[in-house]
Amino acid sequence: MDETLEKLDFGTNHEKIKTLESLAHTNDFQIIEKIISKLDDEDIQVRGEAFSSLILNENKISDLLIKSLKSNSKYVRGFSALVLANRNDSNAISEIIRLTADGSSLVRSCALGALGHLKAKDAKDAIESCLTDSNIEVIKSALQAAINIDDVLPENKIKEIAKEDDPELERLLICVKRKSGPEGI
Repeated sequence: MDETLEKLDFGTNHEKIKTLESLAHTNDFQIIEKIISKLDDEDIQVRGEAFSSLILNENKISDLLIKSLKSNSKYVRGFSALVLANRNDSNAISEIIRLTADGSSLVRSCALGALGHLKAKDAKDAIESCLTDSNIEVIKSALQAAINIDDVLPENKIKEIAKEDDPELERLLICVKRKSGPEGI
């Protein structure tokens, strides 16, 4: 185990990736915590492999992932929310809802993506509050989450968002309007 942890900490990116590939089924909590920490690795491929390893792990690691939603690292917080969503872990919804008010726009976007993926209808208020976010990517994530939970948005929110000049926002608004029907337009 010490060799595994050492490779994850000090190995080359190639060694880290190979090690992470071999750990997708581990149930060792110390190693799982180290894998979670690799969501904040400087190399995007290492982060991606850590993400995949956590999603593929069929052991009961939800408690560790939920705990990581309080990490100091915005990458660990955000990507852990997405890992939980990809594992279809609805037990984490209340903790993920809290992340929609996070100081990092990356974390807010990830949280919204996770809530949308989980079809978390009880996150409706948190999702709608992000429709007025200062970051356009967060607004896009909130719109997609609203679409995913079949939220009917009020006309004034749709009109306000439509003022932004962004092709992706326009595409999402078309989907929202179609789902909202007459009462949302």
